Amino acid sequence: MRAALTALCLSLAAPVAAGDFALGLPIACDPGETCHIQQYVDADPGPGAQDYRCGTLSYEGHKGTDFALTDLSAMVAGVDVLAAAPGVVTALRDGMVDGAFYQGDETAVADRECGNGVVIDHGNGWETQYCHMRRGSVRVTKGNRVARGAVLGAVGLSGKSQFPHVHLSVRRDGVVVDPFSPGQTGCGLPAGPGLWHQAPAYEPGGLLAVGFAAGMPSYDAIKAGRAAVDGLAPDAPALVLYGYAFGGQAGDVIRIVIDGPEGTVTDQSAELEKDQAQLFRAAGKHQPQGGWPVGRYNGSVQLLRDGQEIDREEVGITIE
Repeated sequence: MRAALTALCLSLAAPVAAGDFALGLPIACDPGETCHIQQYVDADPGPGAQDYRCGTLSYEGHKGTDFALTDLSAMVAGVDVLAAAPGVVTALRDGMVDGAFYQGDETAVADRECGNGVVIDHGNGWETQYCHMRRGSVRVTKGNRVARGAVLGAVGLSGKSQFPHVHLSVRRDGVVVDPFSPGQTGCGLPAGPGLWHQAPAYEPGGLLAVGFAAGMPSYDAIKAGRAAVDGLAPDAPALVLYGYAFGGQAGDVIRIVIDGPEGTVTDQSAELEKDQAQLFRAAGKHQPQGGWPVGRYNGSVQLLRDGQEIDREEVGITIE
């Protein structure tokens, strides 16, 4: 999620006029770098699902905006959930374990899909809700008046969640409002600035992480942020480069290239057969006869859509 994506995805939103209901980010992160929007409000009034830009970053009936971390290690380190606007806390829940649904226990979150969370009343019918917070992290109590940017708790994995994120719901008079296209029916570029002070840029998909490993890494290790190695020995059994991505669409191509001190080690491309909210692909080689040549190895992972580069990330490793 770097320069190539930025040129494609600059937001059309501008700051709203002073005095209007306006939102700040509900999470203490840098969108496009340390977090991303995994899912938007479902803008399709029918049985399908589309985000407000007519993209695939939503699912049937989704009623909020999911600001996601890159991996579980970021959640463990701690990322604050913030009040998006000033108001009064009207409801909260804490104490639900993190990761129950992630580990396959659906009964643990029945009727409590939001997990640990907070609801804030902003007046004039406006309300925001923050879901999936980390157990024991909620810092506010019912009746507290909070300012925009006040820390409510920390990003977690509670409730019906399969990745660490905060789900922000915006409602007016009980009706869900998409903060990127308030009042709009269906998808397409919004006519106005939305509800944001400064709207996060729309990213149609991108790379969350790339890294080298001494063999095919497990998806669990990648999602946990512990798959990559900093260096390898000449007798490493394999040299593998992986790319972890979000927002994949059928027909997208992930190209993985490794160049070493004696030339190209591998240059492989894989086409996605279906839409995938999150995914990884990896490519590499087994140890050559006599071991790996000592030196610097550079890896590049590209995400291509309709022949255009959506994102690219590069990483290096030394074998010594």
